[in-house]
This record gives sequence, C-alpha cells and structure tokens, in this order.
Amino acid sequence: MSKKRSVVTILSVAALAVFSALLFRFTPASSLGVIAKSIVQATPVSMPAASHPRSVTDAAKGLQAQVESVYQKAGDSVVNITTQSTVYDFFMNPVPQKGTGSGFVYDGRGHIVTNFHVVENADKIVVTLADGKAMDAKVVGKDPSNDLAVLQVKPQGETLRPIPLGDSDILHVGQFVVAIGNPFGLNRTLTFGVISSLGRVIKSPDGRFIGQAIQTDTAINPGNSGGPLLDLQSRVVGINSQIISPSRANAGIGFAIPINTVKRVVPELIKTGHYRHPWLGAEFLELTPQRANAMSEAGIKVPQHGLLILKVVSRSPAEKAGLRGGQKVKRLGGVLLPVGGDVLVAIDGHKINSFQDLVIYLETHTRVGETVHVTVLRSGKVVTLSMTLQERPMQRN
Repeated sequence: MSKKRSVVTILSVAALAVFSALLFRFTPASSLGVIAKSIVQATPVSMPAASHPRSVTDAAKGLQAQVESVYQKAGDSVVNITTQSTVYDFFMNPVPQKGTGSGFVYDGRGHIVTNFHVVENADKIVVTLADGKAMDAKVVGKDPSNDLAVLQVKPQGETLRPIPLGDSDILHVGQFVVAIGNPFGLNRTLTFGVISSLGRVIKSPDGRFIGQAIQTDTAINPGNSGGPLLDLQSRVVGINSQIISPSRANAGIGFAIPINTVKRVVPELIKTGHYRHPWLGAEFLELTPQRANAMSEAGIKVPQHGLLILKVVSRSPAEKAGLRGGQKVKRLGGVLLPVGGDVLVAIDGHKINSFQDLVIYLETHTRVGETVHVTVLRSGKVVTLSMTLQERPMQRN
C-alpha cells in the first residue's frame, strides 16, 4: 500500500512540473503578469502607509519663502556702523582703535537704533547704508543700563525705510527668528534660528541687569551687535546684544534685548538724550541663607531672603514713604554692619529676593512718577507702604 501511494505522489509532482513548464513556455509575458498579479491579490499583505515627501518639500519651500521675504523687506533698513576711538598704551601714547557693529532704521528722520556698547567712547561714528553710502552719525541718546543708543544721520536725499516693531511679550519658545547684521564686517548677513528661551537676565555695560532678554540659537557673532532680531512677519522683536562663547564666535547661545524695552526707552532717548530710571532711594544688603545664618550667630535675626535696608537716602522716595534703615551698627566678622532696618520682600505683590529682582521689576514694570506698594518686614511684622518713584541719580542703586 505504501509503495503504491509513493508512486502516485511521484506521478503527481511530475505532472505539476510538466504543466508549469508548458505554461511558462506557451503563455505570453503580458499574460504572466496578469497571472502573477492575481496571485498577489489573492494573498493580501498589510503594508505601511506611504509617506508624502511632497508635503514636506512644500513646507520647506514655504518657510524658505518667508525667510527670503524678511530679507527683502528689512535687509535694506539694516546699517553697518563703524567707530573710531582712542586708547592709550603703557606709555600714555594715543592709539586709534576701530570697531564695527550693526543698527537699523527706526524712523524717517534719520534715527538709527543700536547697542550702547557699539558706540561707547567713540570719537567718530560712520553709518553705511545698504547702497554703500556712508554718512557721519552723532549720538542723540544713550542708556548703558539697557545697552541702547540712538544715532542720527542726515539722509541727504536718501529715503530711509524704518522696520516695523513687533511685540516681545507674545513671543514663544521654538518660534522662528531671523538676524540681519554685519558679523566680522560682512554687510547685511542673514542668519536663521529659533527662540531658545525667554525671560533671561543679562548684564548691562554699567554692571546692572537687563531683564526679559531673548535667548536664541540664531548665529550671532562680533559685528552683529545692535542689529535686529526679526520674526517671520519682518517685525523687529529684539536687538542682538550678547553671546556666550569661549571663542567669541557663535556657539548657539545669543541674547537680544526685547523690543518692548526698546519701545519704552528709545522715545525718551530721542526726546531728552537719556532714560529716566526709577529709583527707591535706599542702600541694601542682599540676604542669603548663608548670610542669615552668620547674622543669626551674631544675634541678628533676619529672613533668609530679601533686601536688608542699610541706609535710606535723604529726600528719597524711601524716606518720604517711611522706610527705615539700620538703627545700630554691629560687627560681623571684620565688617561694621548697620542692622535693625526694614527688610524689603515685595513690590506690588511681586516677591523680591535679590537685588537683581528689584532692578528687573523696577525697569520692566514701573516708570518714574508712578506709585508702588512696598512690603517690608519690620520687627517681625509685615508692613506695606506706598511710595512715588523718582529718577535714579547717577551712580545710585
């Protein structure tokens, strides 16, 4: 029985082979394709969804068009600034020194906005327009505390086209931005990136603090300072000011002064030549946990955060409001420290833990002549006082 079954199996396989050979020999190629297609269709296989490279390409082209549009609309309004100043060598011999930076047209009256540090101590300033025309410029206003300066040129028949200003309060992390400037003297160079972070704090040229700074990975190099940071609607949202880099070249961490600070400061610079910074009129010691513990060991009880008022300036807003400075002097280590004064902990309900907090709040939320509510700790009790801010005198905190 098994031998008979084997013979049948062999004959069946042989018949199938002969049939297949005859099929491939006498069937046209076009018919074979139909047969193959029907075989494939008879056994459906799940395949991944096809990608859409065209939609990705279209999106890239759209972004490219927006960046190109920014350059076309704003590029001619970005200027190159060259300065010449005088420094002195070891033997007190004068040595000419040149510098470069960027700026942008603020209005049709010849006002150019740039960084203060671009024109600081300059004996001569030259502004070069996009068409290559160079003009002497003068400083009409400057504010080291916000690293801003306004220059003015005489258009002499030139049509100056100002760049529209945006709103830095509505920016968001990840938003595309464009920088146009003159890095290393290469005129009107465009770079592209995103907003990396918001609300940064950077140092100003006079050692104070600039709040609400914009951090970007857009390439910013020496010579970009003072140039605009723009959104894709060709509006200025910041002024490129600083970078963090061990090589002084772009490392992907740059900072711009927010345009809302420019809106607040520049009109006053044009009108009066300087910006009136709000001032409380007191000298402070910034409290930290380490300082609080050291003072506690000396029998002085203070909180771990806040600003201890050491002295109140005569006829200042602080004195008029009734703030109290140190009532007695104690030795702390090798230092004589006025103690017993109020500890400033809040302004208008905003916590003040450090001198940086105080400066940033006053600069970004208040103006000279406005009334603020100051909260202090006095002998363990919370006291809130009202005061009207005055203009900060030179060299005052």
